[in-house]
Amino acid sequence: MKICLTTDRLGKTLRVSKRLKEINRFPKTKVMQKYLLLFVIAATVMLPACSQDRTAKSEKASIKPTFKVVKSDAEWKKQLTSMQFHVLREKGTERAFTGALWNNHEHGIYRCAGCQQELFHSDTKFESGTGWPSFFKPLSDTLISVGTDTSYGMVRDEVVCSRCGGHLGHVFDDGPKPTGLRYCLNSAALEFVKQ
Repeated sequence: MKICLTTDRLGKTLRVSKRLKEINRFPKTKVMQKYLLLFVIAATVMLPACSQDRTAKSEKASIKPTFKVVKSDAEWKKQLTSMQFHVLREKGTERAFTGALWNNHEHGIYRCAGCQQELFHSDTKFESGTGWPSFFKPLSDTLISVGTDTSYGMVRDEVVCSRCGGHLGHVFDDGPKPTGLRYCLNSAALEFVKQ
């Protein structure tokens, strides 16, 4: 007999296995056997199966948008640096205060490093203290797409380029006026064009 318990919070699985021989170590009273049977029935009915993978199921169920720029991983690797590929295509994150653009104060346009689509203007960039370039609004809402990111046990709003689907970073609702938003982006996902 195998009893499986699953915890949802961090996606970790706790498995408890009992063999019939081990169960026989309990006192052989009818009351104890009834409680054990009730526990086994409740555990198997109320808890999800050990092998169930909720994240894989939800990712398969979600509809992936189509992008105008579509390339294979091999093509992206030829075009991008290893850090750009990691951030844009593998949804990675550069360490805070290490990117080339987090402390950039020049006037110009920030565009996607994957497809060169213009995304943000320096007039909307602000000092967030996070160590990543932060903006309070894009040039246009049609230039980015926002979706749900549930990695690392958190629920965040992921920002991707609407043309190539490259991962840019995340958006939070703790930004300055007038939008109250903070688009916290990776320098590796951006190119700066001075004006």
